[in-house]
Amino acid sequence: MKNVVILGAGTGGSIVAARLARRLPQGWHVTLVDRDDAHVYQPGLLFLPFGKTDPASLVRPRRPLAPPGVTLRIEPVERVEPVHHRIIFGDGEVLGYDVLVVATGSRILPGRVEGLAGEGWHDTAFDFYTLEGATALAQKLDRLESGRLVVHVAELPIKCPVAPLEFAFLADAFLQERGRREAVDIVYATPLDGAFTKPRASAVLGGMMDARRIKVETDFVVESVDGGRRAMRSFDGRELDYDVLVTVPPHGGAELVTASEMGDESGWLPTDRHTLRSRDWPSVFALGDCTDVPTSKAGAVAHYQSEVLVANVLAFIADRPPVEASDGHATCFVETGHGKAMLIDFNYDTEPLPGVFPYAGVGPFTLLGESSTNHWGKVAFEWLYWNVLLRGTDIPLPHRMSMAGKESAPPPAPPRAAVPAHRGPSRLERIRAARAGKVAGAAPEPAAELSPAQQRVIDAARAEFQSRGVSPNIRRLTVVARVSTRELYDLFPRAPARTVAQLAGIPRPVGCL
Repeated sequence: MKNVVILGAGTGGSIVAARLARRLPQGWHVTLVDRDDAHVYQPGLLFLPFGKTDPASLVRPRRPLAPPGVTLRIEPVERVEPVHHRIIFGDGEVLGYDVLVVATGSRILPGRVEGLAGEGWHDTAFDFYTLEGATALAQKLDRLESGRLVVHVAELPIKCPVAPLEFAFLADAFLQERGRREAVDIVYATPLDGAFTKPRASAVLGGMMDARRIKVETDFVVESVDGGRRAMRSFDGRELDYDVLVTVPPHGGAELVTASEMGDESGWLPTDRHTLRSRDWPSVFALGDCTDVPTSKAGAVAHYQSEVLVANVLAFIADRPPVEASDGHATCFVETGHGKAMLIDFNYDTEPLPGVFPYAGVGPFTLLGESSTNHWGKVAFEWLYWNVLLRGTDIPLPHRMSMAGKESAPPPAPPRAAVPAHRGPSRLERIRAARAGKVAGAAPEPAAELSPAQQRVIDAARAEFQSRGVSPNIRRLTVVARVSTRELYDLFPRAPARTVAQLAGIPRPVGCL
């Protein structure tokens, strides 16, 4: 009996297990492995801090959800040995595989930010990406009467990149409904140069934040958090005070991927973006949050990817070449408060566009526009998730993005001209100049030639783009150029990743990478 082993019984792993169990040829078996027996409906965590759902309703045991014909094993895996086609459990037991599917998801890593995981930070800082964090945040928001609420994204990629935006909108509505909004300032701090990664959607969402008096603090790359002072500091010297900090900590791949030496510097599994096959081992496939493919880490993406992955596993078994059919399709509901939501639909190459989804002229969902129908679509998705999606049932939605019902995409903008590394003194430079007795804000000296260190970073970014087809973001740039984030900001004080990309003559980095 030949064996397909799937690591991770979350959204992606469960869907693939169900579909493979129905389609594998005779003589093949599916083994689904997870470290615990608690399946969490993660989209529901967003509603928990506002009292719109019950914690117990978001968690179900995995065993009743296991597809017929699939062996479910609940025990921790110590490591994978892809060269030997086997996994090693915590007790030393060995399980061989003929095909491995990695669906281990992601995890939050608050310890990557100085002070965020230190003593006392949890008294004023909270997350809603875990059941414990969302439950504690519900108690805090219920008592919040006044002050400054900061919603903060540490770095990208993260699970469900629209979730922090949704939280800000829902917090605004929650405080309005309780008559406290005038006494609470809401700030949205993001490492991006706008509200979202895609320009057209970013403009719409940014306008909605302006209308709701939610201040957007852009290009805020956090260096440290001081829980005692209730303040965050960015690498460019800005500080944000807060009374309550709702943070989305840095994310990384599963410990198992890192322990098995299968991941990159952040634990993401290098995966072909079109075939979902490992770039290092032919018999390994991956989907969902654990990969390094440049699309959103969201359940809808894993659902779309599952069709391509299953087809390519079957092709591998039959000794056929894989199909390059995954286009990064993502469909995301964005809760905007007061019983309304927005819907965005995009892929690797096409940003969110106005229109209706999924059927032209019918919808019923509105793209890039608020509606109560969108809200109820998101609410209804929970039933669909437990009863249809996890069973691998075919849903009449194409896994590739369709232009049906959408307005035509505008022509691409001309490429941005390269800009010098220094376009005038940053706020931090002005502070330093003032302390040194110089005139703050004085005209800078003419731009000097690039230093060897700057040129080395630019060359590394260009080489990275040539090898992977992806412009590096800040975290990746620190790895390929072998510099720290602090050093990177010293070399390029203003938006270093974008500045380096412009100087290297490569596309600007996409935030969700």
